[in-house]
Amino acid sequence: MADEISGGVLFDVDGTLVDTTYLHTVSWWEALRQTEQPVPMATIHRAIGMGSDKLLDHLLGPERDRDADERLRDAHATLYGEYWERLTPLPRAADLLRACAERGLRVVLATSAAEPEVGALRRALAADDVIHTVTSSADAKESKPAPDILQAALAQSGLDAARVVFVGDSVWDVAAAGQLDIPCVGLTCGGTSRGELAGAGAVAVYDDPAALLAALADSPLANGR
Repeated sequence: MADEISGGVLFDVDGTLVDTTYLHTVSWWEALRQTEQPVPMATIHRAIGMGSDKLLDHLLGPERDRDADERLRDAHATLYGEYWERLTPLPRAADLLRACAERGLRVVLATSAAEPEVGALRRALAADDVIHTVTSSADAKESKPAPDILQAALAQSGLDAARVVFVGDSVWDVAAAGQLDIPCVGLTCGGTSRGELAGAGAVAVYDDPAALLAALADSPLANGR
């Protein structure tokens, strides 16, 4: 590993490094069904990447009766928690993190998952030896597409926005990075298309961590920024 940190890479985790996007979709679908507020899975999928507060506004409308919101969030958390021990990293996700670290880049997981869930994601990745900083939902006042979690990741890792790249899988990731003028590399492994990610402003788009790793030397991650 290089002696000096030349920059860093902020990584979203859900749908970017760990294969969870559709698990969240199914869990929200069932939670909504249980409260008699059914929403098609395709619609839910497009909202994954937002925090639960904004996701429910997006799916059910900001003027809805919010009395069921806590029950919805609890149901989603319980349903999704059943998958924790079976979470699977996306292809070569840990290898990508290690390759970035070997290039002298500080590796940061910029996730807004709750603390217990962060532990499950880290166990699935099995790359703690090269991860410098990990955020959680407690670090952000507002969820994506607000940039709060990225600001927290920068502050905790000691990195400057001018020296980092963000890697994410949703248009909400791209939007959050754009508010801080951070280039966002998109991955389609969360189920969002190449066209949607590029249209939202992603500076480059790859299929998954393995594809980004294969092209790493020529990617926006090559030297941080």
